[in-house]
Amino acid sequence: MALLDVVQWDNKPGEVIFKFDEGAIALGSQLIVKEGQEAVFFKNGQALDSYGPGRHTLSTGNVPILEKLINLPFGGKTPFPAEVYFINKTEIPNLKWGTKQPMQLMDPVYNLPVPIRAFGSYSIRITDIKSFLIMATGTWRAFTTEAIGTALRDMAILPKVQDLVAEFMIKQNITILKLPAYYDEIGAGGKAKLVEDFTSFGVELLRFAVESINIPDDDENVKRLKKALADKAEMNIMGEDYKTKRTFDTMEKAASNEGMAGGMVGAGMGVGMGQQMGQMMGSVMGNAAPGQQQGQQVPCPKCNTMNQPGAKFCASCGGQMQAPQMSCPACKANVPAGVKFCPSCGANLQGSKCKNCNADLQPGAKFCPECGSQQ
Repeated sequence: MALLDVVQWDNKPGEVIFKFDEGAIALGSQLIVKEGQEAVFFKNGQALDSYGPGRHTLSTGNVPILEKLINLPFGGKTPFPAEVYFINKTEIPNLKWGTKQPMQLMDPVYNLPVPIRAFGSYSIRITDIKSFLIMATGTWRAFTTEAIGTALRDMAILPKVQDLVAEFMIKQNITILKLPAYYDEIGAGGKAKLVEDFTSFGVELLRFAVESINIPDDDENVKRLKKALADKAEMNIMGEDYKTKRTFDTMEKAASNEGMAGGMVGAGMGVGMGQQMGQMMGSVMGNAAPGQQQGQQVPCPKCNTMNQPGAKFCASCGGQMQAPQMSCPACKANVPAGVKFCPSCGANLQGSKCKNCNADLQPGAKFCPECGSQQ
């Protein structure tokens, strides 16, 4: 194995870690650490001396901790008995995460289980070099950016994504189908939830984003959710007309049933529904009439339902809307029954007694119906 005289790492954007194996470096070599990097010596899995940006000569006097643990040779270009790791301390952007299998989440609004998959990205920066190296080289056995990203995803992100999304839906009281409108809020909550775990690995979580939540269109529960949302939206748009439409749909289905059972069902529905349709059609058609405003309607004296002006019978209870009328014997005007004087001519509309036999006379009577005497 050729010994190296200059030890440095020309890292590419996004790379996290690089390792020089034990014995590949010669004592007396130049260690060059660039800005944004840090070099750490390892021996038997233990982190020893570390070096920041600059040029360092690897000699017995410049590796104090390593010199205490190992009997370093003096003189000559002998192999250096330790591994050297370079760590990128700048931001590592655009690391990807995603669920491997669909997560079964309960929709808090419609109470249906729905499978979803979530995907996103995150950015990190190594802050505690030794803690990070112990995790990467010991626990994770991860020496590449891809392997480190996989370890962070599997150990920190995925165990909490399901709880994160479920808690957000419950807190906001929204259905699963509306999650795409809340990616930013879910991402902010995810970062707050994951910061502590990343810190324990010696890593700072700079950004966490949710970029996609996939919901399978062919799932039966998803179809039911979409239909429920569509029906609700239609009801909100159409208002009272939606109820009429649904009633028509129901009656049409009942009428289309074939056979005796269908006929009996249709007949049974027709008895109760006919009255309801009469009421609804009266109300809807009245509301649809041009120029009619809610303030012009009059209440039924029996059930207090609002009816159109001029209606003789209530569209809801069928009660008479107007009091019985009579004709004034003097001016022939129509006046409400029971009034004492005509509102048009002032004629007395109260009954009187016959001057001859004292029999009861109708208002305006000129002859007594009992004795025939003129009044």
